[in-house]
Amino acid sequence: MRFSKLWPLKEHYMKVASFVLLLISNLLFTGCSKQLHQSTSTQEQSVVMPILVPKVIAQNMSGFTFNFFKELQSTQSDSDNIFVSPLSLHMDLGMLLNGAAGNTYNQMTNALQLQNLSLAEVDSAYQTLLQDLPKADKQVQLGLYNSVWYRNSFSVEPNYMEQLKNYFDATVQGLPFVSSDADIINNWASDKTNGKIKNVIDKTDITAHSIMFLLNALYFKGNWSTQFDKSKTKDYTFHLENGNTKQVKMMMNTDTFHYSFTDNYKAIRLPYGNGQFSMFIILPNTGNTIADILNSMNASEWNNLQNNMNIGKVQIGLPRFEISNYNINLINTLQKMGVTDLFSSSSADLTKINSNALSLELYVNLLKQFTYLNVDEQGTEAAAVTVGGIVTTSMPFPSPSIICDHPFGLIISERTSNTILFMGRIMNPNSQ
Repeated sequence: MRFSKLWPLKEHYMKVASFVLLLISNLLFTGCSKQLHQSTSTQEQSVVMPILVPKVIAQNMSGFTFNFFKELQSTQSDSDNIFVSPLSLHMDLGMLLNGAAGNTYNQMTNALQLQNLSLAEVDSAYQTLLQDLPKADKQVQLGLYNSVWYRNSFSVEPNYMEQLKNYFDATVQGLPFVSSDADIINNWASDKTNGKIKNVIDKTDITAHSIMFLLNALYFKGNWSTQFDKSKTKDYTFHLENGNTKQVKMMMNTDTFHYSFTDNYKAIRLPYGNGQFSMFIILPNTGNTIADILNSMNASEWNNLQNNMNIGKVQIGLPRFEISNYNINLINTLQKMGVTDLFSSSSADLTKINSNALSLELYVNLLKQFTYLNVDEQGTEAAAVTVGGIVTTSMPFPSPSIICDHPFGLIISERTSNTILFMGRIMNPNSQ
């Protein structure tokens, strides 16, 4: 989930106002072991519902994803796990984009790679994703939710409110903005993420300067198309990047998967449900790091990876792990991507939210994302986007292996729209 906040700097909030954006994302794969125990080839034959997002927008959103992740990695320690939702961030910024004007708008569209598109085209794409992603696979639970919470004494432009309701299906609610209102907002977040993310703001976040909170919550729960047999999970040595080792619970499976072996990494596609959503695992070869691999990834290479996968018997070893209570401030990353005015009281132009925004010095002072990820033998809770184009080849014997016994990357995506819902790197898996 992502969160943004507006509030004033001076003694009276009507002079300087600031705005907060908050993102909440929940990724969990669970299910009954008796369900969905089918081979990938069988699941792939299931009828899928194409999500008709214009190709140029889908491609540009992928471009944003990899640029964002590259800049994010530069702000984090080399040993840190990272797990974020580019879609949740993109959509939350999209709500802000509807309130921006002038150079603030231009900086945002450049970073989001939407500069050659009209706002109407962009909003229509968001609307399509919000409506169609949750219906893409009946065997997967996917929820995309938006909400806006504003100080009820603050005047918000009616057109802005209508845009958020019509295109983002946003819950819009005015509150007195007393400290106890944090409970109302946190309860909304907890409800939309099935209780996995419960606290996205503190009571101290609501101050006399606070004007508005924008939230986007993304929840995904799906079973693997081919589940791991718990009896085959075993203790395994995982090699950390600093040369140390730790013991993890390694889930093992051999089945028919889409896979790719390159000079720099191995990759495998692990589908959920009917195969419309998948997790891609990217495992660096010796001499490469996952940070370098993900830094070099772009929209074109992402498409090539998906379009040139083989299909055949593969042995996969994947640690059972959980990432909980993960949250990250994204202002520094967005500033590195050229979005600077939005976070400056003297430069932000949010006059489509309030016509007096410039004199009020309305700006964004907080941009955070909270995520949760659980991966086990039955599945994962998350959301994903991916592209088709699969090459079928014969497999050598014995089956090739992709054993994730050192840091690896993951991408969860939806294949017909090529929308990336989650992206991360696992440097130190915390086995359950």
